[in-house]
Amino acid sequence: MGTKGIAIVDMDVAELIKVLNKAYSDEWLAYYQYWIGAKVVAGPMKGAVIAELIEHAADELRHADMLAERILQLGGTPVAEPKAWYEWTNCGYEAPNDPYVKTILEQNIKGEQCAILTYKELLTLTEGKDPVTYNIVLQILQDEVEHEEDLQAEMEDLNDMLSAHGRQ
Repeated sequence: MGTKGIAIVDMDVAELIKVLNKAYSDEWLAYYQYWIGAKVVAGPMKGAVIAELIEHAADELRHADMLAERILQLGGTPVAEPKAWYEWTNCGYEAPNDPYVKTILEQNIKGEQCAILTYKELLTLTEGKDPVTYNIVLQILQDEVEHEEDLQAEMEDLNDMLSAHGRQ
């Protein structure tokens, strides 16, 4: 950890580490939700949805890595026990117990919407106080907004296809 890098943070570093660990826990749970969703999803447009879920899973894992690196730079320790992710999470985890493609998309859209709100709050928290964390959070937020758009586009395509065939 760099002492000057910590010294430029104009806020409670312990509190920042705590907030980052919550986001870190979210990212691991989101990674798994996407990954397992891609394995079990069933129904129309399954192939396109699998590709989207796998891409998003990789992004969530990258986000967890970015957050872990920042936590370590600040002198903290990332949440080390997977079972603790449930205690730390902002957005929770919805198991894909119903593998139908529409349900999987709905669950993941909900998760992305929570992530967008979480990272918006983190931007506000770090703005003008920690430029390094602010820039990391901004990058992640941009990805989360793109994920929501991608998933909603898949949902629109699915709904259009189902409407054309007289289904829901």
